[in-house]
Amino acid sequence: MRSNAPIGVLDSGVGGLSVLKVLHQMLPQENFIYVGDTARTPYGSRSEAEIREFVEEIISWLEGQGVKQVVIACNTLTMLGIDSLQKEHPFELIGMSKGEKLLLAASKQKKIGVFATQFTISTEAHKKAILAADASAEVYPMACPKFVPLIEGEQFESPLIQEAVSEYAAPLKEAGIDALILSCTHYPFIKDVVEAEFGTRVTVIDPAEATALLAKEALEKNNLLNDEAEGSVTICCTADLARVKRLAARMLPAETCQFKEISLTKL
Repeated sequence: MRSNAPIGVLDSGVGGLSVLKVLHQMLPQENFIYVGDTARTPYGSRSEAEIREFVEEIISWLEGQGVKQVVIACNTLTMLGIDSLQKEHPFELIGMSKGEKLLLAASKQKKIGVFATQFTISTEAHKKAILAADASAEVYPMACPKFVPLIEGEQFESPLIQEAVSEYAAPLKEAGIDALILSCTHYPFIKDVVEAEFGTRVTVIDPAEATALLAKEALEKNNLLNDEAEGSVTICCTADLARVKRLAARMLPAETCQFKEISLTKL
């Protein structure tokens, strides 16, 4: 496998662009191909079998592009189990970090909040990881179903965003948390609103940094770090290319990115 081969990054929609942003910052010499399945998002209302079929289609498409690694830039998809998604693919899959080390380092009171989708909350994966690292911690999970539709709908200036943030923050503020993780890749799009709601007493953590570090370490271990000049970013989607371009501009220097609308099998 060539060290200058691209890194694949995938999500069901645009949320994974927040992870791509951090990956690109940490590994500017790498070439990235992002795929957002915007024609079929959201995946949340679909069966697990259907979601797995869609993810396999994207991974196989990326394999056809000759990638050397694939980052699953979605907490919900990561919860499916990276090992079960790996199959016979010749490159390593990297899932989203649960961020437990970052959270425990940031939380003096060991009172930690989790903002995530209903599915991710239902797995209790973050709670288990945090408690495994420190059994004395208190974890307060909060499902935030209003966030993703508002973000996908570009409602950033709408009062609905602030109302939703305030609604979901209230129980966690009452519990006295001092650290919060944004365990859905869409949520960093509104990180500034979340931080303003909680104030300086609460550290708001985006697990994308820990995830990017996992990706970098895996490349180092396999001697696949690209040592050539500055890399490239290609952003692919299965629908709504104009909207994807606008949302990408919130995370990346869009003028340096290439954009493509692609077709996956069985669409």
